[in-house]
Amino acid sequence: MNLKRYLASAPVFRAAAISLLIAALAACSGTPRPKPVPLAPSVAVLGVKQAWSFKIPAVEFPLSINVTGDQVAVAASDGTVVGFDARAGKELWRASAGAPLAAGVGSDGSLVAVVTKNSELVAIENGKVLWKQRLTAQTYTPPLVAGRRIFVQAADRTTSAWDGQSGRRLWAQQRQAEALVLKKPGVLMAVGDTLVTGVGGRLVGINPANGSSRWEVPIAAPRGTNDVERLVDLTGAVSRVGDNICARAYFANVGCVDAARGQLVWTKAAVGADGLGGDPSLVYGTEDNGTVIAWRRSDGEKAWSQADFLKNHVLTAPLAVGRALVIGDETGMLHVLSSVDGKPLNRLTPDGSPITVTPVFAGNTVVVVTRNGSVFGYRPE
Repeated sequence: MNLKRYLASAPVFRAAAISLLIAALAACSGTPRPKPVPLAPSVAVLGVKQAWSFKIPAVEFPLSINVTGDQVAVAASDGTVVGFDARAGKELWRASAGAPLAAGVGSDGSLVAVVTKNSELVAIENGKVLWKQRLTAQTYTPPLVAGRRIFVQAADRTTSAWDGQSGRRLWAQQRQAEALVLKKPGVLMAVGDTLVTGVGGRLVGINPANGSSRWEVPIAAPRGTNDVERLVDLTGAVSRVGDNICARAYFANVGCVDAARGQLVWTKAAVGADGLGGDPSLVYGTEDNGTVIAWRRSDGEKAWSQADFLKNHVLTAPLAVGRALVIGDETGMLHVLSSVDGKPLNRLTPDGSPITVTPVFAGNTVVVVTRNGSVFGYRPE
């Protein structure tokens, strides 16, 4: 693992001593990342057509996309937030948070929330800013909007709830944190009447009414002798089917949890930095070396892996759509693979700039956002 790539730019440091530690380790890690293997000529086994496209300003780091039915909310790094209908590709509204963003979009289809680099939580409705509130720390996980409330997970491990209309803070609970956290989106979601969030390498079920814990389940435990080696934050998209939630712990494990009972189903070692996709049978992930893996959702046993044709490519988490997996590539490619065995079905080049945001599915359309700020809608033919 290239420490400079993953640690010098990824974690947020809470103390000068930690900053010096990481700087020293990164300086010692001078090994360049291996070049991605050249891709074989694309053969369109599955036809895919572009349905629509539009532009937003540049998306310079992964700002998660929010889906509510056919409606999608996306954000640009400069604070631009756009809501659109994914079926028609029609922009519904456009707003500005007033400052560059640190975290992506949360929405319930009406109320939208983002977090700026100034640690401000910004609520937007119908393209207009409703209110702004200062948070206790930086936030890299998109807010969750549910039940006319906005939930936030900050980098100091404070989870807070805010009234969606007034901006009044309803409660806040802080947990003991490791010295480092990732500067990447983590886990924050609603499962039934439980708020589920990631705290270090654990999934935690919280009562959304008051912030009290209902259960905690470890996906991975901290290991090693220094703060870098002990970093096991849950990161990226999760795969949920009913009460079954599968998540990735950064460069440690992947695992699934029964959120209804607060029990671990399984956990397996895995070496990756992005989240997971899935369907009722399988859970899919991309590893740091470009390997794409499918695990059985029931017990975590490996169903298949493809390690060669995308070797050393920097990939997003997979999006599972029917019999296909859709994966973005930092080289600007969009790969369509078979969910049955991982073999290539098609390959597209949206605008040539890196794709670092995991694609989403809404309105029978795969939505892809590039670093240049192009938003594309694709459908199988």
